[in-house]
Amino acid sequence: MKNILYNVKRNSFILISALAIGGLASCSEDFLDVEPEGVGVGEDFFRTPAHARLAINAVYGNMREWNVIAFAHLAITTITSDNAAKGSVPGDAGFLDEYDNITYTATEGTLNGYWNGQYQGINLTNQVLSNVPDIDMDANEKARILAEAKFFRAYYYFNLVRTFGGVPIRLSVPAPGEQEDPATLNVPRASKEEVYAQIVEDLSESAEVLPATYDAANQGRVTKGAALGMLAKVQLYQKNWQQVIDLANQVQGLGYDLVEDYRSNFRIAGEHNVESIFEIEALTVPGTCGASNIQWAEVQGVRGQFGWGFVEPTQDLVDAFEEGDERLEATILFRGETTPEGDVINADAPNPRYNEKAYVPSYVTQDCGYGRDQNVRILRFAEVLLMRAEAENELGMTDQALEDLNRVRTRAGLDPIESATQEELRQIIWHERRVELALENGDRFFDLVRQGRAAEVLQAQGKQFKEGVNEVFPIPQQQIILSGGTLTQNPGY
Repeated sequence: MKNILYNVKRNSFILISALAIGGLASCSEDFLDVEPEGVGVGEDFFRTPAHARLAINAVYGNMREWNVIAFAHLAITTITSDNAAKGSVPGDAGFLDEYDNITYTATEGTLNGYWNGQYQGINLTNQVLSNVPDIDMDANEKARILAEAKFFRAYYYFNLVRTFGGVPIRLSVPAPGEQEDPATLNVPRASKEEVYAQIVEDLSESAEVLPATYDAANQGRVTKGAALGMLAKVQLYQKNWQQVIDLANQVQGLGYDLVEDYRSNFRIAGEHNVESIFEIEALTVPGTCGASNIQWAEVQGVRGQFGWGFVEPTQDLVDAFEEGDERLEATILFRGETTPEGDVINADAPNPRYNEKAYVPSYVTQDCGYGRDQNVRILRFAEVLLMRAEAENELGMTDQALEDLNRVRTRAGLDPIESATQEELRQIIWHERRVELALENGDRFFDLVRQGRAAEVLQAQGKQFKEGVNEVFPIPQQQIILSGGTLTQNPGY
């Protein structure tokens, strides 16, 4: 299942250290820079097909990095929302309380870590896109590698634009003459619209090239379906409803479907099933724990039993599930319960609830830490159906919207919705999106913002959300300083 993973994980660390070439280690004042570790290999790299493969594998490896998928990701996307509180115990990682309460400022270090993690990924993709075209190698493989890089660049910019609004756009590594010129390296913020346009361009070009499927040895690489599905989400956030429908139709035409058992989506045995469109790959690498670095599950595992206990599902989220909704037990792990795999959750665990989608049974190896074999689900076909339902409802296509919505509801053991006004159906679809995707892919805060109700919902949960300010996060102050003032701060911070 994860044959690709060993090389992806092992080699990503080699390349992240090696890519001091071109721009990853250029001017120390460049705020798009990420400090590399080790000594660069300069002209010795990006010469062979093996180097091209190593470079794209490093892009995959970055998806598992601490700043990309652990504390920073969970703080910004989930702990800020009504789905989860900080969790763990008082005093442990107390800075996360600032995200729970929405009282963070531009100097809070987790914001800077998140920024660096996304731009490190962008730097790695730009290394591929700037250097791989000059390598003499199989044309089809080269085209695929470049398409993979464009997908990931778009993914990182989508994270950035939703978090900060307009951000600097860098599409290539700095040329030799630029490496000592801060004025060239320190790119000003582009507009939000310009960032979205670049994302759409990258995903569209990626979808034209990527294959629909891979052989077993390459399972886990991004596919045409991933590019089309991510593009549909990008269009959803821009309210381009017809494009959402058209793209969702293309994704469905590739053969994706709902699995019968919702819970199986989040078990190791359910990875890369017919519903899964894109996952972050994870695997314990025997004898190389440094390469088994993903900590998404460990951060959220039951404290004192599996992990650190952060991201505590709220009672409000529990109450959001309708009676008989099978997704509740698959989403929230309750203190004192016995899991279907036979683990008895500590009755005296510090928090009453934990994220069950991050739960990994105790019989799975923990040689390198808890949950290092658990893939993170980023996009499933159920979400594509809900995106299409939302778009159809906005265009007055009520019957089609109900059909897509009810496919998701009936899988969860709920009765179908027979009829509703457009406004009623809008609220139902938004609610369905919440419970279907809860604690999974980090969309809840951003969904509330795009729906125009973040202040209403989050203030009702006691969070200090300021309308007109907290829809975006502050640009990290450290980045403003490093840019020499080129970067400007978001209003209200």
